[in-house]
Amino acid sequence: MRRVGLFGGTFDPPHLGHLVLAEWARERLRLERVVFMPVGTPPDKRRRDLTAVAHRVAMTRLAVRGHRAFTVSTLEARRRGPSYTVDTLRALRRQYPKARLYLILGEDRLAGFERWCEPREIETLATVTVAARPGARRAAASLPRRVRWLGNPPLAVSSSALRARARAGRPLRYLVPDSVERYVIRHRLYGARP
Repeated sequence: MRRVGLFGGTFDPPHLGHLVLAEWARERLRLERVVFMPVGTPPDKRRRDLTAVAHRVAMTRLAVRGHRAFTVSTLEARRRGPSYTVDTLRALRRQYPKARLYLILGEDRLAGFERWCEPREIETLATVTVAARPGARRAAASLPRRVRWLGNPPLAVSSSALRARARAGRPLRYLVPDSVERYVIRHRLYGARP
């Protein structure tokens, strides 16, 4: 049976923590493929300064380039309005009808899982797989019924910290793939300067 991981997020920007986590999940879960899914409009993040989805998709493609098991889907990026995980999993189920799906989440994303759109259906469609995140607290009340913990080493790197570094004129080197750093500078994202 094929095993496919879904790794969604804003990827604003995608960084080495994302890639390390995806590789850890690929190896630990024996995944044939990890599908990176940049979200167009996240239902739970009303950030006004969210970078245009075209840039986030382009950076994610650059970040995964060269890894045979990593791919980028624009399914959520193309959706109008908020994008819900349950809808994405239904679409992936049609794309991979005989695969076992794994939803890869950071531990911080578990907070309020019971308030997600159709949380029990999410658990039916995929194995909820959780990665450790520095500073995240486990909220037992909101945990899915069945959780698979990845046991990954938590890396203290975040997209918000990287955006702040770029705004401050600091380099992103060794925190994002070189191609992503060049893209950020070329397009002057996050206030980055050449």
